[in-house]
Amino acid sequence: MRLLLVNPRFPESFWSFKWALERTLAGKRATTPPLGLATLAALCPPDWDVTIVDENIESLPLRPEADLVGICGMGVQFPRQRELLAYYRNQGYFTVAGGSYASLCPEEYAALADAVISGEAEYIWPEFCRDYEQGTPRRLYQETGTVSLADSPVPRFDLLQVDKYQSMSLQFSRGCPFQCEFCDIIVMFGRKPRTKTLDQVRRELDVLCGLGARNVFFVDDNLIGNKRTAKELLRFLADYQRERGYRFHFGTEASLNLAHDQELLDLFAAAGMGWVFIGIESPDEASLVETRKFQNTRQDILSSVRTIYGRGIDILAGFIVGFDHDTVETFEKQRRFIVESGIQASMIGLLTAAPKTPLYARLHAEGRIIAGANDADNTKLGTNVRPKGMSYEEMLAGYRWLHQQLFTDRGIAARIANKLHYLRDPVAGRRHSLGESLGILRRLLVRGLLPGGAGRVLRFLRSLPLHRPRLLPQAIEDWIVGLSMRDYIERHFAEPAPEGRRLVQRSLERLERALRRYREAGALELELVLAGARNRAAEFSLTLRGHLDRAFFTRAARHLERVLCQTRSSVTLRIEALHEAHLPDLERLLRRLSRHGDRIRITVHEALRGMVRVDSSVFVLSFEG
Repeated sequence: MRLLLVNPRFPESFWSFKWALERTLAGKRATTPPLGLATLAALCPPDWDVTIVDENIESLPLRPEADLVGICGMGVQFPRQRELLAYYRNQGYFTVAGGSYASLCPEEYAALADAVISGEAEYIWPEFCRDYEQGTPRRLYQETGTVSLADSPVPRFDLLQVDKYQSMSLQFSRGCPFQCEFCDIIVMFGRKPRTKTLDQVRRELDVLCGLGARNVFFVDDNLIGNKRTAKELLRFLADYQRERGYRFHFGTEASLNLAHDQELLDLFAAAGMGWVFIGIESPDEASLVETRKFQNTRQDILSSVRTIYGRGIDILAGFIVGFDHDTVETFEKQRRFIVESGIQASMIGLLTAAPKTPLYARLHAEGRIIAGANDADNTKLGTNVRPKGMSYEEMLAGYRWLHQQLFTDRGIAARIANKLHYLRDPVAGRRHSLGESLGILRRLLVRGLLPGGAGRVLRFLRSLPLHRPRLLPQAIEDWIVGLSMRDYIERHFAEPAPEGRRLVQRSLERLERALRRYREAGALELELVLAGARNRAAEFSLTLRGHLDRAFFTRAARHLERVLCQTRSSVTLRIEALHEAHLPDLERLLRRLSRHGDRIRITVHEALRGMVRVDSSVFVLSFEG
């Protein structure tokens, strides 16, 4: 059996760190790999031929040599997952849907796939494989029992392009003992953490070591959900690191009560856990109590953050605005706390009610769920929750303002100073060779600092802890993180200008003038749909239908690039006809527009798909028509 496993591309968000990966970290295409697919591959019969394609780092095969295609997906990937299921199914492949969203909402997939895998896969995936080999696959395989992680195999890391990811992933536990109202983890995995054995972790680390991985992210939703087993793991990791000369740089996710256990902190440092992601959510105790995040109310949050810094561990954190106790004053409280805490990677989201969560049930009963609105990605300017303490419009305006304040050059530098005052001796240390570090610094200077002018360069130089050289990598990393998030904000959160409609209209007029003779000859169709009177967003649509020349591609590239830089518009490019001689011209056009690839949807006529290659990891490749 030949199985193709696909991880659909994610919509860009803070989590993508697109600017950092593309502009400073040479060769990296994504932060982490699809660990679930690597685990699924290991659960297949040994004689199956399995291929993993991650659309976030490579283009999709449109005619794969496969008997069946399995496509995973989180909630934010569901629209793309749905497109891919439809495409491969229409091409005659047997399609299987899975992933966290299929586990949460299997009913959404009833008409989309030939089979659905809902829940943890260790038992139900081998059952599906047996049924498929016998020609009797069911439509739904749903795990209703408790999976022992002792039965989870070593993932097929060998099927992943390890060098394309910033970190490799490893999972020790599933489940979380807490009861945060907005979280779907306890819905899927329960409140009693289950763990792998230390021998399983050793085998996985051995494989990663053999593949040359250096950075490893323990993707547990809360590594310290069971402190006793977490300490056993950390002691094991410390021994493993010593045996191999501290080869790995580890990071993970944990709850804030990490700061309240000195032994746990010491073990984190000894194991080489250089950073931890913590869900802080809010500095307002009333909001924390409201959402049942009681673990963050037992000690002063700012003191807890500084305690963790004091053990040399960096902090990435999640924040949420839009709780019932939040008002327009909340945004300033969040800004002040984030600056004082020094947390550079501050992932601030709008409160979003995911399906099947206690929050969704409560707000649905109160009539406060916005039907059809975004319920998966809380880093967008929109949510499915109607706030209680402010208007929806006030919430969006405050959300935009908060990001714009935090990611000014001043805001980035201030957080670095506040962090380094407490982060005395970083566990992470230097994660790159001297040559790699110099290359990263050079790219940061040329692509990040100099474009910001003398003021940004001066703030950067002043933020460097020259009297404590061990902290220099941390300061440089924080500038990369800050500028990467700033780049996302500038491209996605820019406030609509009053002259937005005129700006878009002028862009269309210039584009029409430049390409008029191609339209008049019937070789091109050009359309514009405005998204709102005050909005700088519009949908530009170009359809290539006849004879073109090199000048067309040059003019189109220049004008479309200007449109994408000056507005929040998106572009749809439909290629219905193209002469083979102009393939290099098309490739040059696409290279020029690649920085804006997440806003460019490309459709290639079926007859041309063998000739025209579009990298679906860069652009949104559509299969309509």
